[in-house]
Amino acid sequence: MTPARPSKRRQAARLRRLLPWLGLIASAAAEPPVRFVGELDVAPTATGGLRPAVGVHNVQVYRANRTRSEHADGLTDTYTHAPMLCHWRGHFYLEYLSGPRDEHEPPCTTSLTRSADGIHWEPPRVIFPAFDLPDGTRTIAHQRMGFYVAPDGRLLALCFYGKGPKPNDGSGIGRAVREIHEDGKLGPIHILRPNAHSAFPALELPYPPYADSGDPGFVAACEALLADKLMTAQWWEEDQLDETGFYRIRGKALSYVTRPDGSVLGIWKNRLVATTGDRGKSWTEKQFADGLPNNGSKYWLERTGDGRYALVLNPTARNRYPLAIMTSADSETFDELLTVHGELPDQRYEGFMKNMGPQYVRGIVPGNGTPADAGEAFYLSYSVNKEDIWIARVPVPVTGTADGPVDDDFDDDAPGTLPDGWNVYSPRWAPVRVVSSGDGNALQLVDEDPHDYARAVRVFPPTHGVRVGFRVLPRQTDARFEIDLEDGGGLRPVRIAFGEDGHVRVCHEAQWMDMGEYRADEWYRFELEIADNPHDDRCSILIDGESHLPRPIYFTDPVESVERLSFRTGEWRARGYGGIDLPGADAKAPRAGFLVDEVVITPLPPSP
Repeated sequence: MTPARPSKRRQAARLRRLLPWLGLIASAAAEPPVRFVGELDVAPTATGGLRPAVGVHNVQVYRANRTRSEHADGLTDTYTHAPMLCHWRGHFYLEYLSGPRDEHEPPCTTSLTRSADGIHWEPPRVIFPAFDLPDGTRTIAHQRMGFYVAPDGRLLALCFYGKGPKPNDGSGIGRAVREIHEDGKLGPIHILRPNAHSAFPALELPYPPYADSGDPGFVAACEALLADKLMTAQWWEEDQLDETGFYRIRGKALSYVTRPDGSVLGIWKNRLVATTGDRGKSWTEKQFADGLPNNGSKYWLERTGDGRYALVLNPTARNRYPLAIMTSADSETFDELLTVHGELPDQRYEGFMKNMGPQYVRGIVPGNGTPADAGEAFYLSYSVNKEDIWIARVPVPVTGTADGPVDDDFDDDAPGTLPDGWNVYSPRWAPVRVVSSGDGNALQLVDEDPHDYARAVRVFPPTHGVRVGFRVLPRQTDARFEIDLEDGGGLRPVRIAFGEDGHVRVCHEAQWMDMGEYRADEWYRFELEIADNPHDDRCSILIDGESHLPRPIYFTDPVESVERLSFRTGEWRARGYGGIDLPGADAKAPRAGFLVDEVVITPLPPSP
């Protein structure tokens, strides 16, 4: 007997019950809006074995110090983390968390600094201080968003006041706001949005609601921010008030860009991605980006000045080093993994949950300002080892290779700046700068840091045969200065060093050979040549036209080609280590300085 067919009404009811499941199946089957199609082969070293993005300037904004504070408010905190960046009326503004020793340890405050050029930074000051809680502890600042430029041009700074042991578990106190004026002065602190799930609902907050401000413009700016669903989507993690309808999507540390079709692509921690066509009022289901590592540190999306897209991340599932970048023409398919910050110094201060590496990267959120050189570069902020704050200027187009010969004398670079085309690593106590040398300009590397160094690298086209010339002036005879030729993965076939004993040495098959004494405040001209024969693994080295060696030196690391010339005020390191307090970390070492000039690099074509 043939069973009766269900009525159309029953068929419709069954279909309605199945629709949610069909939607999940369709969502799971849909291609994620982001995928990486390149090689994800990253070594456990500071560079990851990757090429650097050419011309990146890494500048340390703030160096933590336990006993000799550089902070305007005298803070001696050794946990600094989670920087936020904007650009407003001719200045970069950067805020970050500052805590005594451990992550999520009270009291934790928010500090602010600014810079006109991204190189020289004002001493930071506390802008959101901690206050007392009823349980006898103090507040812990937390932030997933730092700044907002309002429709009328006002600049607001923000902070979330949380409590221990987790400031971002949904039971914190609330979000605070204050205005930054063009002269750098600050308006009073107000509460932008108290947390309805606060662990202390009866707490009398020390700051008034924003609506009580006597400044109608400030109130309007706050309300414009509260109405911006895309901007406030960055907040969800801290107060988690889903039931009010305020949030339209969940996620940690949102970063977003506008896609070619006008929709917005967002990425959160743990490589989760989604899109919105109405600026955050509704979103597609979150998915895992394809081919990316699942890392608990932040991801940053950037629309670059050449119309392309960049995704910045820590490119492993666990380590927070190196800081790397991949690029895309359409915001969908990313390729070519390069380093943005490939240095990993020793961690100077022990602390709980202080991960190693350059991490928690953030750039300038769309709408939060446009630097004057936006067509030529973009800027990133991040912490290193959760104790120092850094900024990176990344030129566009982003590339890992260079074109043509090099002929740099720095005379066209203004003193106090950094030269284009050079990769620079510049700690506060080991700065790299262009300076006037008395006979034109030169690149100066200074070092007073007992646990770090200054470094400058010039990338040139990959080649086996090459002629390299440069001049070096040491300011003393008792400090180390290392000069390397490197291949794409960081192997160093040619190594030269000004030694602490006043001698210049060159490394021959891993043995240091003496090339004679050097004197302070005298220029030395170096000429290096590797033959264009791809089977030749040796280099001739002349100092002031003389070899000082009985024969050319053989490579210490056999390589097929070289592509970088590196100058460094200290010994090479594969990576740093942490977990203990380092001796002497708070005091400067004796000052050492070196000048570099007239860098000429001419690749030689292979012989027929």
